[in-house]
Amino acid sequence: MKNKSTPTPLRLMAIHAHPDDESSKGAATTARYVDEGIEVMVVSCTGGERGDVINEQVQELVDLHGIHQVRQLEMAEAARILGVRHEWLGFMDSGFTQGEPLPEDAFALIPLAVSVPPLVKLLREFRPQVVTTYDENGGYPHPDHIQTHVITIAAIAVAADPEAHPELGPGHQVQKVYYNQQFHKERVVALHNLLIEQETESPYEEWLANWEDKPEDADRITTSVECARYFPIRDAALKAHATQIEPDGRWFAVSTQLQQQAWPTEEFQLASSLVETAFPETDLFAGLR
Repeated sequence: MKNKSTPTPLRLMAIHAHPDDESSKGAATTARYVDEGIEVMVVSCTGGERGDVINEQVQELVDLHGIHQVRQLEMAEAARILGVRHEWLGFMDSGFTQGEPLPEDAFALIPLAVSVPPLVKLLREFRPQVVTTYDENGGYPHPDHIQTHVITIAAIAVAADPEAHPELGPGHQVQKVYYNQQFHKERVVALHNLLIEQETESPYEEWLANWEDKPEDADRITTSVECARYFPIRDAALKAHATQIEPDGRWFAVSTQLQQQAWPTEEFQLASSLVETAFPETDLFAGLR
């Protein structure tokens, strides 16, 4: 009788720029996979130290403990809610300088020779089949988001080369790479239209009026993951980042129930794959199960 080999556990690594990004981009999808028994690691490239305190209710806490410590505590709580393992790369938030020169210690200015190896080490230790991150535009043009894309793609290539940095562990080949595409016009329009149908004021009207159409946006979406039942977990994780979220702001202007009704999926772009798959996908692990 032949011994059956133990199947390799499925693993997902979500690489983000700042604490709170993991809860606003793809969080319901990660919560779904955790619920399915898939191992998920979230990597935060920076500590978000230069982020503004948006919620005045926690300003006193920040004044007492400092923004860095408060955001670390927020991230720990969000990771607990999502059920994910979390790792910091430890680089300094670049801030969103609106065209002004970046601080000298900004993550976006760190040479790749310094920023890539820590991520290579995590990839080789955790050994995910699937990685999610941002596209080449960063999702939006924050320097840290763009740099997160750059170091992720570089680290995946280095991690696969067993002769590169052997001190960081045995080589590992990621099978599929996805870009987050949760903020696309079709979803916002669906939410807006449902609110109008229910004769409810829409918080998206001005946003849509100023939306700059880019034909390639819709074409980027290859994968829609059904995850509506995990929206409450996503919302709770986002609320854990109290410094970054206004309780009565746009994020929570539409009830979870309406969001589940209007758009029950999260979208991704398959950027690269070493396994066969067919479009449209409904699973980041299509071809790997």
